[in-house]
Amino acid sequence: FKIEQACSILKQGGAMLNVAMSFVRQSRLLLVVLLAFGFLPWHAQADSSRLERILADKKVRVCIWPDYYGISYRNPKTQALSGIDVDMAAALGKDLGVNVEFVDSSFARLVADVTDERCDVAMFAIGINPQRLEKLRFTQPHLASDIYAITTRSNRRIQSWEDIDQPGSVVAVAKGTLHEPVMRQRLKAAELRVLDTPQAREQEVESGRADVFMTDFPFSTRMLETTDWARLVKPSGIYHVTLYAYAMKLGDDSWHARMERFVAAVKQDGRLLEAARRHKLDPIVVLK
Repeated sequence: FKIEQACSILKQGGAMLNVAMSFVRQSRLLLVVLLAFGFLPWHAQADSSRLERILADKKVRVCIWPDYYGISYRNPKTQALSGIDVDMAAALGKDLGVNVEFVDSSFARLVADVTDERCDVAMFAIGINPQRLEKLRFTQPHLASDIYAITTRSNRRIQSWEDIDQPGSVVAVAKGTLHEPVMRQRLKAAELRVLDTPQAREQEVESGRADVFMTDFPFSTRMLETTDWARLVKPSGIYHVTLYAYAMKLGDDSWHARMERFVAAVKQDGRLLEAARRHKLDPIVVLK
């Protein structure tokens, strides 16, 4: 009797196990369907990678600074975007088979916009420096630029790079740009003035309240091509070359690896160089 009772219990247990396993399989299938069609909110998808979410949503969100000439510039008249990183964002979307949604950002808001997930990746030639490396994850670099100065044609104090760091000189930088920590460290005699926006630093120089503002190769090109008052002051040698790359939130190895493959691909197949030439940035493109 005990043997027969034990066999009966085992059979019942096996049947219950089969039912349970079937339920698990069906539940997993239902979860996959819900994720694929977006019926679950993002917070319910914490275990999925950003890449999986991008592919499921058919959209990649790209942060840009729309005032970055040659990089991610929005024409004030037509509202059309142009620049090397606008082209690269379009190439990324094509490679992933998804649409690209541009999200306006700035260097001052960069870290917050990326870490708060307003965008999946920042693509506006983000300079790699120690402060940003603590908070963001970068791809391999695609551009590299030294620091340049813009003064006015009428400024008599600044005739060469060596005239900048002198008593009485006023140097303007935009808050949140890589130039702010560099100039804090490098300037010994000149006064450093940190302005809230890039437009404010330009106004300081144009008005004569500052002697120069510090910028990079792409933005200096814009000033020379779009104003009649700007004059470029180049360093006499290498001053402080910065590598530029794309920035993401820390973590998520699969998304970072996919972005790395993308950057490597556009370097190898010529798309990056073609875009650099189109926007007159081939002197600062990084192909290796």
